Amino acid sequence: MSSTSTAHEPVAPPRTEEVGDGVFAYVQPDGGWCLNNAGIIVADGRTALVDTAATEARALLLRDAVRELTPHAPHLVVNTHFHGDHAFGNFVFTPEAVVVGQELCRSEMAAAGLHLTTLWPDVRWGDLNLELPSVTFRDELTVHIGGIEARLVHIGPAHTTNDTVVWLPQQRVLFTGDLVMSGVTPFFPMGSLSGSLAAIDRLRQFDARVLVTGHGPVAGPEVLDTAERYLLWVRGLAREGLAAGLTPLEVAAETDPGEYARLLDAERLVPNLHRAYAEERGLAPGAPMDIGAPFREMIAHHGAVPTCRA
Repeated sequence: MSSTSTAHEPVAPPRTEEVGDGVFAYVQPDGGWCLNNAGIIVADGRTALVDTAATEARALLLRDAVRELTPHAPHLVVNTHFHGDHAFGNFVFTPEAVVVGQELCRSEMAAAGLHLTTLWPDVRWGDLNLELPSVTFRDELTVHIGGIEARLVHIGPAHTTNDTVVWLPQQRVLFTGDLVMSGVTPFFPMGSLSGSLAAIDRLRQFDARVLVTGHGPVAGPEVLDTAERYLLWVRGLAREGLAAGLTPLEVAAETDPGEYARLLDAERLVPNLHRAYAEERGLAPGAPMDIGAPFREMIAHHGAVPTCRA
């Protein structure tokens, strides 16, 4: 029988870690639901961000962290994907900053709106104003923050249809967005299981020294191995469940999470299995899938609405 509890330590304040010359990870512990990471890049009087934060208050804290590093306000914000925890705080940095995202990031962000806030109505979201990317790209885009080159690369469908990684080749630092999470359960019902496995292969090709993942502590390449093992495990569970005539919820209830019990937000297994089942039945990677029912089953499996402490 699986454990449906998720152990969370008390939330610590955000911290800024230098991961390369002029490159900083802005880490929001503990990395669970809605507590994403961001990146700050500072060089030659120019400043850029990789993602923002879920709430107005947390985006303002990110702005304060930037001001501690440089007097120069960000002129560029890159959204790694459309989810609100990475993008709701965009408005704090515009109109000074241009927001950039993959072309589907803009359209899917517009379609989703502020829906995330309805899932956790007790969170103090603040006076949010949705700021969509005003500059979009399809496959790759290179930008320069002073003397720092940043390559924006669309990879997927994986976590979503519009995942972007930010690769700094001189520093060998890779901002992965939610393609990879450090110490946190992967999540791909809005993207693809097979696409997530392919994404891991592409991320390895960068040969990054440091990976700033979408959630959780700064990591090294070993975080890719953990993610891959989890994805293969879910695929195996889905194939066994289909062969046995079991539903995703039944499989999750009967499964011992083993090494993955230590990952935060293990309840994500249920919607992940729904995507895995759908792909085994022929659904194309990234094709739309009903998310409401898997979320309700996740809540039933977990015994409560998962905690968002943004």
